Amino acid sequence: MMRAIGRCDKGGVAVEFALISPALIMLIVGTLYVGLAMYAATGLHNAAEAAARCYSVNSSRCGTAAATQTYALNYYYGTGTPTFIASIAACGHQVSATSNFVLSAGIKTWSIPLSATACFP
Repeated sequence: MMRAIGRCDKGGVAVEFALISPALIMLIVGTLYVGLAMYAATGLHNAAEAAARCYSVNSSRCGTAAATQTYALNYYYGTGTPTFIASIAACGHQVSATSNFVLSAGIKTWSIPLSATACFP
């Protein structure tokens, strides 16, 4: 009877999965968070570019800095609510954007700053 218990390998796959699953889950969740951060950064960049272009070309819709900032906020897609600043610089009509991407790992939370600047002549 003791020899049979020593040779029994039933449940070995379950033990291996229990040892590997925390690392696998962290890898999957980390990949999703990196993708979400890239999505937010791309949305911020695209909104700043579109707002700078609108500020320069479309004076009926984006004639003032406040109207341009509202346009950029409506154009933005991503997580959180960024801050847009429209101004006229040496390069032309400039829009700057800042936002914080919050990464939560349950026990600890990190804040990743995102920024974008676009200038359109």
